[in-house]
Amino acid sequence: MTLLAVERIKLFTTRSPLWCTLAAVAVTVGFAALIAGVDSDSPATVASSQFGANFGLMVIMVMATLAITTEYRFGTIRATFQAIPNRTGTLLAKTTVVALFAGVIGEVVAFGSLAITKLLQSSADLAVNTAFEWRAVAGVGLVYALSAVIAVAVGTLIRHSAGAVSLLLIYSLLVESLVALIPNVGVDIQKWMPFQMANMFIAGDPDPTGRAITEGPPPAAAGLGPWGALAYFAGFAVVMLGIALFTANKRDA
Repeated sequence: MTLLAVERIKLFTTRSPLWCTLAAVAVTVGFAALIAGVDSDSPATVASSQFGANFGLMVIMVMATLAITTEYRFGTIRATFQAIPNRTGTLLAKTTVVALFAGVIGEVVAFGSLAITKLLQSSADLAVNTAFEWRAVAGVGLVYALSAVIAVAVGTLIRHSAGAVSLLLIYSLLVESLVALIPNVGVDIQKWMPFQMANMFIAGDPDPTGRAITEGPPPAAAGLGPWGALAYFAGFAVVMLGIALFTANKRDA
């Protein structure tokens, strides 16, 4: 508990979490308002209200990465490891705090997006009833939390803010999309990539709304069903964290 309290104090006494939180809320809820306001001819759906969820996710991964890389940048990680030689416990505490915070932000932006959509299109049926609708909204927090674990792991491995952030954003925004262009096997490989699995959990089949593909996160075509996809994504996060912990214990701070 002491380690968790220390990491909580570290996280909330810096400015980057505050600014990243505000940016994530603004971009996610802002996109929801934009879609609901501009496309007023088409009734909004629960899925379309979550159009900006992936944009907010990028901001949260940046926040999670900075939570560890700034410690390496300013050398505070050395003092931490000297005071608490158990590096694994220290990094697990940091990861837990950052992941919980990311999960809370995910729920705030998801339900905030749903609320602003309902405000702008009061006649739309935005009741969260089906399993798909609960995953599309409440599931955002789970994906944010697991993505934060991946971001902390990458930050621990690379230790440089610019490099870690660049790698995460390029991979999640470009690499998984470009893999599909590989002749013959690209589409099959893409189905098993981690963020495709995360998208399957939130926006994958079955999508009963019959929405246009542009209204909300793009429907996924991953190699597993929604809950299997979440387990796969969680497993990937755990593997990445395990590699990061092993590396952090083997090299100098």
